[in-house]
Amino acid sequence: MHPLPALSYTIEPGTFPVVMSSVPRLRSWLLLIALAGSLGGCAVYRTWNKCGSGCPGDAALAAEVRARIAEHTELLAPNEVDVRVLDGVVYLSGTVATDLQRDTAAAVARSAAGAARVVDMIGLEYPGW
Repeated sequence: MHPLPALSYTIEPGTFPVVMSSVPRLRSWLLLIALAGSLGGCAVYRTWNKCGSGCPGDAALAAEVRARIAEHTELLAPNEVDVRVLDGVVYLSGTVATDLQRDTAAAVARSAAGAARVVDMIGLEYPGW
């Protein structure tokens, strides 16, 4: 076997400070991204702090959305749609078989009186291999 040739690197004058000046810029961007990502958590914390374990009307709204979903047989077993409500915002999670079923569940939740917003986190079942 032949030995690998030796590699040598030289740093040109003036190139090292350019690399160093990009580090603070990168840190600024990372800080900005971290702060932006935490804002959503702040809103949930404020709501939780305001309402504790549930705001007035959340339980009734959740029950209404669950009852409306139960009226749609295509959303029942083997599909699973979980409903949570926090400060009038309806959070849907679980799994369904098709996009149409996911859209139906979101539309049903939006039609409930008192639903300020619907957050659809419903996943689609993977049929297998």
